[in-house]
Amino acid sequence: MSEAPPKEGPPKPSNFLRAVIERDLAAGTYAGRRFAGSPGDAAHHRAGPPDGARIRTRFPPEPNGYLHVGHAKSIWLNFSLAAEYGGICHLRFDDTNPEKEEQEYVDAIEEMVRWLGYDWTAGGTSHLYYASDYFDFMYRAAEALVEAGHAYVDEQSADQMRINRGDFATPGTDSPFRGRAPAENLARLREMRDGLHADGAMVLRAKIDMASPNINLRDPTIYRIRRATHHNTGDRWCIYPMYAYAHPIEDALEQITHSICTLEFEDQRPFYDWVLEHLADLGLLARPLPKQYEFARLNLTHIVTSKRKLRQLVEERFVDGWDDPRMPTLVGLRRRGYTPESLKLLAERSGVSKAGGWIDYGVLEGALRDDLDPKAPRALAVLEPLKLRLTNWADEIGAGQRLPCTAPRLPGRPEAGQREFTLGPEVWIERDDFAEDPPKGFHRLSPPRTDPGGAALPGSRVRLKYGYVVECTGCTKDAAGQVTEVQAVLVPDTRSGTPGADKVKTKGVIGWVGAHDAVAAEVRLFDRLFTDAQPDAGERDFRECLNPASRRVVQGFVEPSLAGAQADDKFQFERHGYFVADRIDHAPGRAVFNRITTLKESWAR
Repeated sequence: MSEAPPKEGPPKPSNFLRAVIERDLAAGTYAGRRFAGSPGDAAHHRAGPPDGARIRTRFPPEPNGYLHVGHAKSIWLNFSLAAEYGGICHLRFDDTNPEKEEQEYVDAIEEMVRWLGYDWTAGGTSHLYYASDYFDFMYRAAEALVEAGHAYVDEQSADQMRINRGDFATPGTDSPFRGRAPAENLARLREMRDGLHADGAMVLRAKIDMASPNINLRDPTIYRIRRATHHNTGDRWCIYPMYAYAHPIEDALEQITHSICTLEFEDQRPFYDWVLEHLADLGLLARPLPKQYEFARLNLTHIVTSKRKLRQLVEERFVDGWDDPRMPTLVGLRRRGYTPESLKLLAERSGVSKAGGWIDYGVLEGALRDDLDPKAPRALAVLEPLKLRLTNWADEIGAGQRLPCTAPRLPGRPEAGQREFTLGPEVWIERDDFAEDPPKGFHRLSPPRTDPGGAALPGSRVRLKYGYVVECTGCTKDAAGQVTEVQAVLVPDTRSGTPGADKVKTKGVIGWVGAHDAVAAEVRLFDRLFTDAQPDAGERDFRECLNPASRRVVQGFVEPSLAGAQADDKFQFERHGYFVADRIDHAPGRAVFNRITTLKESWAR
């Protein structure tokens, strides 16, 4: 099978993973590989043709929760590197822990990988795999390790094994069961498999070095007894492989070349290599073997990504589910209005290196703005409405008349067309666009008043965007002193787009929507979920850092062009930021918009 050639395009920024791949391709490290069309052992692939994929990578999530923004970087990295170098990226579910994994998460993960724009089908072949499909081989490999004297069954208690493991300053102590003969270990392993012992009664351990300075090599556990129903294999197995043992085998069976993971797995790499080398020496796995490479994970401020803590937020009702727009889950970010392109841009801008560090949440917001600015249609919206009545409308325009107004859908892109709406005698404006006693530098609406020296000051003039210049003449209040209406007059010959309209200069331009044709909308003003940059740092309770202003709902109005907005449609509300029609609650007759982000950075650093 011949795979697609590498994708060409502008030069990509160099990083150590690209350097590794280019070095391997130049050296022909994996040129002799064969791939039989499906995962398998050495004999299986030996019978297949040369692998048409120059490299193979994989995205291997455990289906025990919803993917978050950090996973987006791993997805982007693995799939984009495979595409860039003429390879294939597999989607593999690392489902070796039956107690925490569910089909719900499997489905959600597939959906999110597709949403990001990636696919695991190449040349008509799907490369969607499950670690649990390899349980038979993993067990066969375990028996081979036992027979070769590389593994043994340990019947110590969990506490005894923990004590005998030692610590960074103290070497471990050999288990009293370490010297058992292979035949006896094999018999005990088969008893484990056949359900003859209780959960936790014994484990299978690799026999490596109890004095190793790397604690991960002190005879790590590779199989444990655990009676639990598995989402894929049901109750067929009562023993399950440990992740550190299963993962390298999965990579090898799938003929992965570059196994890319985050830095927390760096200490596991020696065991990864140990497993593969021993099984290859036993003839079970094909060479050349996969190699593991680690990069620094994406650490974004003002969020938590621990699955346990995210689950707490959901179960303790601090948020409204996994897809709450404040959550860093991909389903939450999608509902908030973030685009796949913005997440990929974040991944690229955060870089690929061995050095850790924190990326300010503002980088994600900046990526979103850069993506949406050239393509999000503009619209006028009023989020805190206050009525403005134009008292000379009948005299200047005519009673019952409406003035057509136009505005570009996308500034600088005339091919995108125009929006159309009308100006009438009553419009909605933002409440903070009016002040009875304006502060210095206030360039919006204010009524006639007397300055501190006793001089009379006229009402201020502003331009209603895309409409007329108006001059404020006064306001009306209710019994509590709340302003309920502002009055103004049209200034003649100042209609936008007409000759001489700019002869009357104003310092202020305000947004508005006509009271006669505005679309009522529920607008959800989302902000960062946590006030602290690192809410779960140290020993503190991350819940104490929750931002009480992370969600505010207002009843506003949007221009009539948004009456036909569909769920997931994105817009720039002029002056306010970027918004999306909520994918769940927005419906005909009920407009619901989420704020994705403001027009510019609003958090102090």
